[in-house]
Amino acid sequence: MDGFVLALWVLRLGFLALLYAFLAVVARVLVRDLRAAARGPAELGRLVVIESPQGEPAVGATIPLSAVTTLGRGLANSVVVDDPFASAEHAVLTYRGRSWYVEDRGSTNGTLVNGATVGAPAPMGFGDELQVGGVRFRLDRGRP
Repeated sequence: MDGFVLALWVLRLGFLALLYAFLAVVARVLVRDLRAAARGPAELGRLVVIESPQGEPAVGATIPLSAVTTLGRGLANSVVVDDPFASAEHAVLTYRGRSWYVEDRGSTNGTLVNGATVGAPAPMGFGDELQVGGVRFRLDRGRP
């Protein structure tokens, strides 16, 4: 066998090995993504009810949050707050980037974060307290 033919065969086998390695990596990534999708979405955060004068939501209840969560007395909200001092559309919690923000939606009694009134979107950290009407919540980390 001459050297050129031998080099050509080595080149062909090397290309074939690289092709199979690439396909193995693609298959591994696909399997990992399918397993992650089967587990369901990760919980971004949750609200824990600290105080609820009317009893709804119940004290100690944990409410998982989606990227946009509305709070208020109206039944169309993600979190329904049964309190006479809560507006129908009281506030909205949004997850942007890696942070939570709360915005008052023009409620009569205002929305409080750690005792301070908010109007424009205000950042919230895990452990901060949110008050809608007479109901107080604590923002906690979600489960992975």
